[in-house]
Amino acid sequence: MIPKEILKKVRHIEIRTTRLVNEAFGGEYESVFKGQGIEFADVREYVPGDDIRTIDWNVTARSQRPFVKKYVEERELTVLFMVDMSGSQYFGTGEKLKSEVAAEVTALLAFAAVKNKDKTGLLITTDKVEKFVPVKKGKTHVLRVVREILYYEPEGLGTHLEAGLQYLNNFLTRTAVIFIISDFMDSGYEKSLKILSKRHDVIAIHLEDRRENEFPAAGLVELEDRETGRRRLVDTSSKELRSTLAKEAAQRRERLDKLFKTLGIDRIQIAAESSYIEPIMRFFKVREKRL
Repeated sequence: MIPKEILKKVRHIEIRTTRLVNEAFGGEYESVFKGQGIEFADVREYVPGDDIRTIDWNVTARSQRPFVKKYVEERELTVLFMVDMSGSQYFGTGEKLKSEVAAEVTALLAFAAVKNKDKTGLLITTDKVEKFVPVKKGKTHVLRVVREILYYEPEGLGTHLEAGLQYLNNFLTRTAVIFIISDFMDSGYEKSLKILSKRHDVIAIHLEDRRENEFPAAGLVELEDRETGRRRLVDTSSKELRSTLAKEAAQRRERLDKLFKTLGIDRIQIAAESSYIEPIMRFFKVREKRL
């Protein structure tokens, strides 16, 4: 039985994200995510200016008048969300944990997909593949995807993006749009990500919390690594320590920037303590202009 609190959260997310899709994201989504090709629809009589390569010679011969083939875009897309639910996702210094932000972002993009009659699916990963929700159409299916992110209790705590990427590389036979939602605090997954990005439209949604990159001067603080359980007492009043942590965070971002640019992967940077609406809107506008 799903707790009433989770159902209430899902309902709140549904109302909020559906409104956003209707008011802001619907048209942008369709303009930046194109269909996977074109398919034959019908024939019509030739008019001056038509491309002669589209002439249907069989119909032309039968009717003794030139006819051309009409094509339509194959619109239906498969949209998959690979969501990292390792221990580090259950952290947040704002109103929401990173895992809650991941659920809302997934809902927003999934409802946009549903509005355009696309199919959505979910892959939950930690240090292994935890759960796969097969792709389906419809609002009810999107609500299930959101519930899974909010309610699912992972067996693993660590991060191993490689496992999820390999799963998708082996499983997907048709081109898909893949959103990878993670803090990307991992390594060794670059090769599998490269293979995935060559076959699919991959977008990285990088979730961070500001306290993962900078510490306030709060004196002695005991920190716990949610993924390993290790604890460490640190003196946050040390300028040297704070400077080192900020430098490491900046280097981590630079490595990710370089990786995504090399592979041609779009990246959406979202701070868990801030609004995710502006970064997603910016992504749509930049991508639409580029296309």
